[in-house]
Amino acid sequence: MTAPLSVDEYRLRLASLVPAAPVVPTPLAECVGRVLGEDVVSPVALPPFDNSAMDGYAVRAADVAGADRGAPVRLPVPEDIPAGRTDVVALRAGTAHRIMTGAPVPPGADAIVKVEDTDGGEREVTVRAAVEPGTHIRLAGEDVAEGVTVLRAGTVLGSAQLGLAAAIGRAELPVHRQVRVLVLSTGSELVEPGKPLRHGQIYESNSVLLAAAVREAGAAPTVLRFVPDDVDAFHATIAAQEGADLLVTSGGVSAGAYEVVKDALAGQGVEFLRVAIQPGGPQGCGRLGSLPVVTLPGNPVSTALSFELFLRPALLAAMGHRDVARPRVRATTTEALRSPRGKRQYRRAHLEGTSVTPIGGPGSHLLASFAAADCLLEVPEDVTELPAGAETDVLLLR
Repeated sequence: MTAPLSVDEYRLRLASLVPAAPVVPTPLAECVGRVLGEDVVSPVALPPFDNSAMDGYAVRAADVAGADRGAPVRLPVPEDIPAGRTDVVALRAGTAHRIMTGAPVPPGADAIVKVEDTDGGEREVTVRAAVEPGTHIRLAGEDVAEGVTVLRAGTVLGSAQLGLAAAIGRAELPVHRQVRVLVLSTGSELVEPGKPLRHGQIYESNSVLLAAAVREAGAAPTVLRFVPDDVDAFHATIAAQEGADLLVTSGGVSAGAYEVVKDALAGQGVEFLRVAIQPGGPQGCGRLGSLPVVTLPGNPVSTALSFELFLRPALLAAMGHRDVARPRVRATTTEALRSPRGKRQYRRAHLEGTSVTPIGGPGSHLLASFAAADCLLEVPEDVTELPAGAETDVLLLR
């Protein structure tokens, strides 16, 4: 029997299987969390013109030199400049223009007196404070100069980056397209949630779990109706789909009879193998024609763990992310643990400070403990017993 692959070997295999997503122009509203595929150069300066940082009055600083509350200066106000005005009239010496925040500074003005230092007059204003040249003026290009690169390829786009893109006039950005993932669960024992169960049946949960995990990673899932343990039905379901980048199945890959995924894909370009991990040893990957395929084990924790360790990093990398691993810290376990020799064991756990407490047992069917966990406690392949108080690696899930 072929030796099982290590966790790291299998992770690399899946990373090379999932194709890189192309870079496509995408509206800003659809770019949150996506990865920029090309550098973005600003076609304009920010601000694009000198503008007022305050509501107040545009003046020549020399005209209000020495002004204070005891000796105010009175100036006529021939013009109003609201934000958005484009036909700005030049300021004449010995006058002031009332101006609003963000409005263009008129030629001839070299300072802004804030309204709080005046009487707020409309036709004539009393100025009660002197200002230095440049006071309360935002200079053109002070934030961004025209022609400079403002966003680099590889940037994960959030609200600040998208706000900047809009500010320089971009309606779209070149981002890595979402990987389109077909999610398929198999098993004659599966029943759609919400319908009554008969003895021997269980509710189908893996497609819900996997589709949510795919969305959380930023990819786009399409959930296929789970098929019974029938090879023809399996192939018919897949053949009806178009435009997918990846097929992910759960269930039907173990060593027993009625393993529909293995029966349908063995010899068709998909290799079924074992990984030295607990839980989640039975795995499979390859291509069905040109379609990349990843087959996950059917027990829910094995499905969830396999996605976390193998598929999530591959999907993130395919969509341009550079940091694809969950954060990893060292912590001391509060309980003694046992682990099978030669397998890397992952236990659901809760981290508090530098202490980690396992939740539930190692069984691959204990989904409630996975839902309650905020981390995975890792026991290396060469460790069979981990005493309480021992230090080990922990992968942060939240």
